[in-house]
Amino acid sequence: MGTTHQSSPVVSTKAAKSLKYTPLQDIPEIRNTLRTTFKSGKTLDLAYRKTQLLQLAYLLKENEARFIEAFKTDLGRPELEVNALELHSTIGECVTAWKNVDKWAKPEGVPFDMTFGVMSPKMYKQPKGLGLVIGPFNYPILCSVGPLIGAIAAGCPSVLKMSELTPTISGLVADLWPKYMDLEYTQVVNGAIPETTALLDLQWDHRSGTVGKIVAKAAAKFLTPTTLELGGQCPVFLDTDMDLQVATRRILWGKTINAGQSCTAPNHIFVPLDQQAKLVEAFKKTYAEFYPEGAGYSQSISHIVSEGHFHRLKTLIDKTDGEIVCGGETDASQLFIAPTILQNVKLDDPLMKAELFGPILPIIPVKDYQEALDYTNAGDHPLALYIYSNNAALKERIIGSTISGAVDINECMLHMAVPGLPFGGVGQSGSGAYMGKFSYDTFTHHRSSIHNPRWTDMLFGWRYPPYTSSKLKSASSQAPSIPAPRPGPGIAEVSSGGWFTWVSPKFIPTLVAIALTMRQCSFPRPP
Repeated sequence: MGTTHQSSPVVSTKAAKSLKYTPLQDIPEIRNTLRTTFKSGKTLDLAYRKTQLLQLAYLLKENEARFIEAFKTDLGRPELEVNALELHSTIGECVTAWKNVDKWAKPEGVPFDMTFGVMSPKMYKQPKGLGLVIGPFNYPILCSVGPLIGAIAAGCPSVLKMSELTPTISGLVADLWPKYMDLEYTQVVNGAIPETTALLDLQWDHRSGTVGKIVAKAAAKFLTPTTLELGGQCPVFLDTDMDLQVATRRILWGKTINAGQSCTAPNHIFVPLDQQAKLVEAFKKTYAEFYPEGAGYSQSISHIVSEGHFHRLKTLIDKTDGEIVCGGETDASQLFIAPTILQNVKLDDPLMKAELFGPILPIIPVKDYQEALDYTNAGDHPLALYIYSNNAALKERIIGSTISGAVDINECMLHMAVPGLPFGGVGQSGSGAYMGKFSYDTFTHHRSSIHNPRWTDMLFGWRYPPYTSSKLKSASSQAPSIPAPRPGPGIAEVSSGGWFTWVSPKFIPTLVAIALTMRQCSFPRPP
């Protein structure tokens, strides 16, 4: 149902340079170098980590023009998108980690507990070890270098495997890396399946990647923890009670940045059947505002990353039974697909078989929102879910009835940019999270610790053999109390005393003596 567009969309026709792959025999040695660095204790120095974080920020900042050109070559990305969504966001992640890593790395206490508070319980922050970050092609800086920032901040020597589908960008990163970064701490590996396989065959201490099942399977051999950022069909639930021009601008923006090649891009829209026509008219108006001279002449549209992805998307447009209301033009020579909006798409349409990952937006009319919820819940949990409505009850119903990595209300995709929020999926859309402190925590082991003074044996001596009836009584007295009344039927009413039952009058002199001793003595604390 698509048409072929033969005008001249403004995308780069410059040939991508050949990417120099990392020699396979070098990959084990790279890993061994990083292992030696970790064992040396060099990365425990916070000042060293902060230096590397700033160096990475300057790598991106001082080479901004070269990155803009590289993105134009590989993806046809407009300069505004490169700056806002890739470079500036990642530089911001570097600066955030640089400002906060001293605080993040401090031992962390736990809420006071009457029984164990005297043991100074806390969690030490310890780097997990060697990290492996396998990046995607669609956001080759934000979603590749971004997670690596967490590894650097956490003290984990790491390898960054860039995507071979963006050879100009990956090659630029590899060229710049030794000029800014300590290669004993982080290194870049470039290549395709053989190089990735060589990396996955080695043991690492944490892996982050987008080729989920492959990474997880390889990691299982070594019981290596993984963070997987995947994707899925991110649905939009739309209620036309809100301003449709605002809604269509935000949805169309989210669908068309990077030519829809975003894992959190809106995949399809659910709208009540009797409201579809109203929504379509709003989209037509917004589409004309975005592309006043036609999408093919716009400087605001990226191209598809490869011929394979282009033909996959073109085939979907040709096979759909949906009706194109905007776009539909394609140009194979430029890997160009115009943002394409379709109406009257059915749930069993070819467009709905899998995540679209391209600039195609189906509108699915439903009899009610329950039909949309049933379809969404029957599939994999999406990486994001979007609700456009002013109806508080509807919003709460959808949020409470679904599971997704994130949920945005009257917006899409921007949750990734909000400081303090994690980015990650659930179930088939991913596991774990990153961004900001979540990136740091991903590569950090929270090491539990207590420091128990000698005198506490006066309180816990009952734990030592031989076990006697009096020790059993002391142990039983510390059983937790259960709130009353009981909410349901049971066998018998059982009363447990808890700590305050154990502290009977006969123990008061002992506790007073302990308190006085603690005031007079200085007990050493761990560093």
